[in-house]
Amino acid sequence: MAARILHRLRHALSSEGGREERACGSAEAEDCPESSELEDDTEGLSTRLSGTLSFTSHEEEENEEEEEEGAGEELGQTRQPAAAGAEDGEWGPAAERASGSSLLTRQLQELWRRSRGSLAPQRLLFEVTSASVVSERSSKYVLYTIYLIRSGRFDKAPAAIARRYSDFERLNRRLRCRFGCDMAGIAFPRKRLHQNFTAETIAKRSRAFEQFLSHLHSIAEIRRSPEFLEFFFLQDLQAAQRLTCTGMYREALATWANAYRLQDRLGACSSSRFLLTLAGLAVCHQELDELGEAHGCCEQALQLLEAQGTHPLLGPFLQAHVHLAWKVGKDKRRSEARLQDLREAGPPLQQQPTLKECLIKEPLE
Repeated sequence: MAARILHRLRHALSSEGGREERACGSAEAEDCPESSELEDDTEGLSTRLSGTLSFTSHEEEENEEEEEEGAGEELGQTRQPAAAGAEDGEWGPAAERASGSSLLTRQLQELWRRSRGSLAPQRLLFEVTSASVVSERSSKYVLYTIYLIRSGRFDKAPAAIARRYSDFERLNRRLRCRFGCDMAGIAFPRKRLHQNFTAETIAKRSRAFEQFLSHLHSIAEIRRSPEFLEFFFLQDLQAAQRLTCTGMYREALATWANAYRLQDRLGACSSSRFLLTLAGLAVCHQELDELGEAHGCCEQALQLLEAQGTHPLLGPFLQAHVHLAWKVGKDKRRSEARLQDLREAGPPLQQQPTLKECLIKEPLE
């Protein structure tokens, strides 16, 4: 009972004090409204702070989760290639090594492509591969087989010649008559009266002939001279012409082909001898019913004759090219147009010899 009375008394006192404080607060608010606004703001701020503090752990967890999700998205963006590599089983140091090796491989491939596209200096080598003693009715001599090899390249079909000592001696004599100053420092093996067929003498002469040809080829004036060039392929041209005239086209084709390779190695692909070689190849291929190869030889010859206005072999090559192009189903309009120009500018084409007739009548001395 006493406790109830004491509780009512306290409640009444507290209610009266609250009304007095509200009255005083309203009066002060009228005197100074700015302080009222400040107190309201302070109470609001306290309320917000109290609310924030009441839910600190929950909101911090949400904020941390959001930050982790944001960081995870950023990491996912930046590490996406690594994640892909991890799925493939390549992540970490192993992936770095793999990427480094692949980069090195790409660089090496690029360097290889550039090196293939660039023009590397090449050197022509002369190598005596064999020497055989030949005995005829009234003479005995050593026949040296020499291969022409381009350094840095693999030649599927070799270019070879077979020459005896008298052939080298004739070349040496002709070159010394024309290039006396250049030939002064070039040594030539002396002719011996005895022991010419011993293994030691043949070996020494083989090395001497290699050095002799290499020294000649190193001098630009000499290696472009007709004397030097014809030493290599004139005999093959003469033999191929004789075989073609007698109808031995298979044997003639092999000889024409070797003459072609020799001129290609020596860089003599713009001379009239080379055009004659292409004519021989075209005729033999056509006679052997190898029309595609014959057409290719005519095309190569016409490309060489492109810059020349007139040439004795231009008309025969054009006629053969038009005929072969029709046979193999290739375009022949350009050759027909050039033939029409020749018909209007010169004598009738019916009076011009065929490619085979030109080949047979060409003098080779």
